[in-house]
Amino acid sequence: MNDSLTAGAADLSAPGGRPTTGPTTGPTTSPLSVLTPPAGGGAVRARFVEELLGDPFAAANPHGQHALLAADERREVPAATEELLHRYGLGAEFVPAALGGRLTGVEALAQVLRPLLRRDVALGFGAGMTALFAASVVWTAGTAQQRRDTARLLLGGGRITILHREFAHANAILRGEYTARPAPGGGHILDGRKEVVINADRADAFVAYVRTAPGEGPDSHSVFLLDTGRLPAKALRRLPRARTHGMRGAHYAGLELLHCPVPAEALVGAVGDGVPLALRTFQVSRALVSGGALVAGMDSALRYAVRAVAESRRGVVLRGRRARVLAGVFADLLACDSLAVTGLRLLDLAPEHALIPSAAVKYAVSALLHEDLDELAAVLGARGYDRGPAYGGFQKLVRDLPVAGLGHAGTADTQAVLVPHLRSLAAAGAGWRDGPGHEAPAALFTPATHTSGTGTGTGSGVGGLDFRRLDAEPRDAGAGCDGLLAVLLGAAARLDGQRHHGPRWAALADLAAAFATEVHHLAERCAALTSRPATTAPAAYVLVDRYCLLLAAASCLAVRENARPHTPEGALLAAPDWALLALTRFGRRLGLDVPAPPDGVTQDLAAGLVERYRNGYSFDLYGMRLA
Repeated sequence: MNDSLTAGAADLSAPGGRPTTGPTTGPTTSPLSVLTPPAGGGAVRARFVEELLGDPFAAANPHGQHALLAADERREVPAATEELLHRYGLGAEFVPAALGGRLTGVEALAQVLRPLLRRDVALGFGAGMTALFAASVVWTAGTAQQRRDTARLLLGGGRITILHREFAHANAILRGEYTARPAPGGGHILDGRKEVVINADRADAFVAYVRTAPGEGPDSHSVFLLDTGRLPAKALRRLPRARTHGMRGAHYAGLELLHCPVPAEALVGAVGDGVPLALRTFQVSRALVSGGALVAGMDSALRYAVRAVAESRRGVVLRGRRARVLAGVFADLLACDSLAVTGLRLLDLAPEHALIPSAAVKYAVSALLHEDLDELAAVLGARGYDRGPAYGGFQKLVRDLPVAGLGHAGTADTQAVLVPHLRSLAAAGAGWRDGPGHEAPAALFTPATHTSGTGTGTGSGVGGLDFRRLDAEPRDAGAGCDGLLAVLLGAAARLDGQRHHGPRWAALADLAAAFATEVHHLAERCAALTSRPATTAPAAYVLVDRYCLLLAAASCLAVRENARPHTPEGALLAAPDWALLALTRFGRRLGLDVPAPPDGVTQDLAAGLVERYRNGYSFDLYGMRLA
């Protein structure tokens, strides 16, 4: 292996620290030493990981695009980078601090994963996020022994993955399932087969959703923690790797269980807890996919487009159609990140209220960024099909991001959560006639950054996620979606008093007022659903679209209102331009009659995008310095 593990990286002797070494731990034969991150929150560790991975476009960097794309072409995991992540102890990021890990909150975790996901979504899933998807079930409902065993596995560099139950509208990843029956001497006997499971061919443990009762009721499934070292070899059959169109380097393979005996202590929670546990823990998965993989992937996609413009004859001077497209996608990215970070921080602050918001985050971010990817492809032109190291990552993102969001199955999953909630909006709307009501707290809208003055990984110094507080039932309180819509109403009222600051502020106030009116219209249309079952009304799915766009608009306005203008990233966020352009685009998607932004808005936001590109900063809310 190339010893230059930080090829292209800047000096780490500044605050944040140079990688320090210690004795090697974990199941590896490598003589290379452990890379210990500096003390601090998610922003500090994110910077550390960014520097470890180095300049993605340096040809000599073993963790850059040359190596990552070559591995993808071979359908292999990039071994050097996976080894680097092991030396860093990535598994500790998924273990709660109380159990010896670094997990103090999901916002901090998303920050740490973004440097990896900006480079390779498939590696971020295979080497990282999947572990939390599985382990979160244990952190939520596992016994003390199950929690200790899972923590020990991850801290030692072991792999754990998840075996989903089968869903309606299932794609290959969600197709097939396992069944269990009670064993005569105690415990259960498991049977079944799934063809496409990430890391099935090399996981040390599985968290399996297993059918334990017929039918589709809430108690139809249970969850088992399967330690492969304790199962009979003949009862567990690892199937060959599956060829996938996206995430080609990830290890997707099949797993068959044949009359597999599992002890009683393998059960997580109680028999029949599977569906409620899925509803609880999928909140974390949805928020992390949105705030990690989708936003980070689009950050890279936008960077490819700006780079293509920079290499054109006119250089990186954005005018006309290209300026409109790139500034618009930049506004969408900041808006989606506003919604995503709000969902992440809600999990850290008030996880019992996160069921509906987490589904809305996943639904909106997936839909918006999918549209933006098409717009960027038009800017890239022929470069969008280039398979070389300069632009090949764009086509890789086009392949990988739908897999990250589980495609149509992911949309159907979130709709199933959101549609039943629409009726409650009718009642909430009646209360909004007299004022905005109880707004969600400002702490939801202050992303943690290097300059936010905290070292906890959460911008307001809040405590981290307590998985046990996740709820399978929606709660109608100020911290949830109703509180987010109340923020939109409140922000619109406050912006009305800022019109005197200039035409851009007046335009933003007009847009906010139009969106506030749309909130009331949405509540009225939700009330009309009472005449028929919401889940069978085609109009309900249209209202879900509008509902999620309104939540995204609310997050935009709240993040702008709470931005710190004295910080480098906050100066852009506190200004009206990005929110004005984002709400203009949202309004057109909603079919509202919205005017064009005032003169100079698009050009100035495009200039802000170019400034970040030239100075090497990420395009998301955090504006992190890149390697």
